[in-house]
Amino acid sequence: MKQVLSILIVGGFLIQTSFGQTEKDISSSIEVAIKVGNAKELTKLFCNSIDLNIPGNEGVYSKAQSELILRDFFTKNNPKSYTTLHKGSSKDGAKYTIGNLVTDKGSFRAYFYMKQKGASYIIHEFSLNSEEKDR
Repeated sequence: MKQVLSILIVGGFLIQTSFGQTEKDISSSIEVAIKVGNAKELTKLFCNSIDLNIPGNEGVYSKAQSELILRDFFTKNNPKSYTTLHKGSSKDGAKYTIGNLVTDKGSFRAYFYMKQKGASYIIHEFSLNSEEKDR
């Protein structure tokens, strides 16, 4: 009986992962990666060529370049918290999220835009913009 149950659990997991992650799963993974400053996990969810806007780096970059840029950003700006502020979608099924990243150096408005590819979603645009307050 235990063997049958184990087979069903493993089979269910394999079926779920073979169909890719849902938009909700991807969003959750992205939010966790931002919250802890994990550039490697975050860039795994990027498309091959991404529109990246990070303070000091704006342009279209490869996954490898993006990982280096984000790793540098998170090293210089240690994340303290991340909060999702708004989510939406377009008529063509693309999804976007706007959030707030608080670091030891200040707050940043986070934005990411995803499109579905096959059974999963991937990030096509990602930005972190400083939220400097008027002095």
